[in-house]
Amino acid sequence: MATVIQQIINKIPKSKQISNQSYEGANIILYTKSKEFFNNGTSTIRELVNEFKKRIELRLDPSLLKTEKKAEEIVMELVPKSAGVTRVLFEPARSVMIIDAKNPNEVIGQKGSLIRKIKEETLWSPDVRRDAIIQSKITDLIRRVLHEDSAERRKFLNKVGERIYEFKRARDDSEMWVRISFLGAAQQVGRSAFLMQTPESNILIDCGINPASNDSSTYPRINVPEFDMAELDAVVISHAHLDHCGFLPYIFKYGYDGPIYCTAPTRDIMAMSQLDYTSIAVAQGNKGIYSSKEVKKTVKNTIALKYGSVTDITPDVRLTLHNAGHILGSAMCHFNIGDGFHNLLYSGDYKVVNTKLLNGSHYTFPRVETFMTESTYGHPERVSPDRAVSEREFKEHAMKVINRKGKLLIPVLGVGRAQEIMVLVAELFKEKKIKDIPVYVDGMVWDITAIHTAYPEFLSTELRDQINAGKNPFAAEFFKQVGSGKERQLVIDGGPAIIIATSGMLVGGPSVQYLKKLHDNPKNSVAFVVYQFYNSPGDRMQKGERTVMLDGEQLNVKMEVSSFSLSGHADFKELMDYMQKLKPRPRKVIVIHGEKSATISLARHIHKRFRIETISPKPIDCLRLR
Repeated sequence: MATVIQQIINKIPKSKQISNQSYEGANIILYTKSKEFFNNGTSTIRELVNEFKKRIELRLDPSLLKTEKKAEEIVMELVPKSAGVTRVLFEPARSVMIIDAKNPNEVIGQKGSLIRKIKEETLWSPDVRRDAIIQSKITDLIRRVLHEDSAERRKFLNKVGERIYEFKRARDDSEMWVRISFLGAAQQVGRSAFLMQTPESNILIDCGINPASNDSSTYPRINVPEFDMAELDAVVISHAHLDHCGFLPYIFKYGYDGPIYCTAPTRDIMAMSQLDYTSIAVAQGNKGIYSSKEVKKTVKNTIALKYGSVTDITPDVRLTLHNAGHILGSAMCHFNIGDGFHNLLYSGDYKVVNTKLLNGSHYTFPRVETFMTESTYGHPERVSPDRAVSEREFKEHAMKVINRKGKLLIPVLGVGRAQEIMVLVAELFKEKKIKDIPVYVDGMVWDITAIHTAYPEFLSTELRDQINAGKNPFAAEFFKQVGSGKERQLVIDGGPAIIIATSGMLVGGPSVQYLKKLHDNPKNSVAFVVYQFYNSPGDRMQKGERTVMLDGEQLNVKMEVSSFSLSGHADFKELMDYMQKLKPRPRKVIVIHGEKSATISLARHIHKRFRIETISPKPIDCLRLR
């Protein structure tokens, strides 16, 4: 039987001069030597898409492209300066030209008129991306890595497509089944990693570490019989926190060379978080489990998906990502297995209500038989105040510390709460409740905030509208980047200030350095706004300990210690509300990503209220879904 790509080629007349064809993951790319067909073949391609139900794209043969220099000159002549074009990158082997701009709509033009003209005059296939308003060398580097070896990228994407459409392991008469192995995050928070298998596919869902651990419990259990690196087809990453992606470069170090699926902001933030993880390990005198070489490889092998886009990732599994409301680009992962045989929804980490930063999680799906949900706050007593109340309390605390001439230290994860805190602080300035006070941003927060400005479509409706109207709170002048130890000392020696610094659990990074210098002044305050892993320094301080060990140094903490319910996780009420909202209602619920008592508690409450089969799997359990 002819492959799908051969069937498509057979439908196209010879006069269209199709010179080559290849896969780009699940997409099919046709190359033509006919400039006329390249510029006017839209209707033909649309008919093929309708017939084969595949994404098909037409590009000009690389031998006929304008030179890169000439194409860039044409772009700069045609595009108005107000578009803010920052760079033009090329992938000659794929005939693709990437245009990064501050205002991408001005590159596209009214109803796409300008981008069509660029395509006609350069003969390249243009891809327009929004560039970050805040400049960051690291984000620039991550974006460039994607396009630095065009021929290799094309070869990789074609290999992925061949696996999806042409290479099958299972016999047609094989019994269909689905099972999942729990390599981490079973009755614990941390090292999320789940192996989903069918007769045809082996898919790893998340690949994280436990950031608060430094022993064998830090990493997923990939030494189980079910896990075979050579047989792994794909990795799906729900979001960019290290407990979900921090182990990913390690599997590349030991042989994996397949695709990673996630959203574009997850790809960018994930790479930055992994690089930061390795640098902190080195700074603490430890040998990292991987290097920047493996992080670079993860970037190159990532296939970024948009919310709501259905994509084949193996011959018998389709993936759709939906907003999870947790951090920028976080996704609920919906797997359609065996063309409707079974549908699994993996929540990742999620937030049900809207926040200043993100819209609440998606909850309507075509089909869901099994729902795998996080349970970080799975105890009934883990109910947060109304979000608006917590935001007001945080603002009032910030004003109180500043008014008494103190420094407010806010330890944060680099992504999520850091940017939400920045929005809240920006509101204080807008409301003129504080003024003439510097707000210092330290650690990788600055670079990750730059990524937020490049993807406003993933932000809350309110925040997206502000950014599109030119009122970007992240670009406010009172935010100051701290880029060195010398600058950090100036902050410590200076006057009243707000300091937003990683890490959120005080297990490394600049937040530890600030605490060591600021802890003995009662005018100062440390405000916890993120989840604290069990027995981390932040967890112990939240529970009332005032004598803590940081980097081998014992501190007698005299500064004020406060906590605010601004988590990106759903609390117990939200978790139960989500089960009520979820459409359709699943037949089975698997509860993971919570301490043992939390997973069991949530499973019991869901079963009692909804009369659904619930399971709290143990570490390295292997469960057949159907």
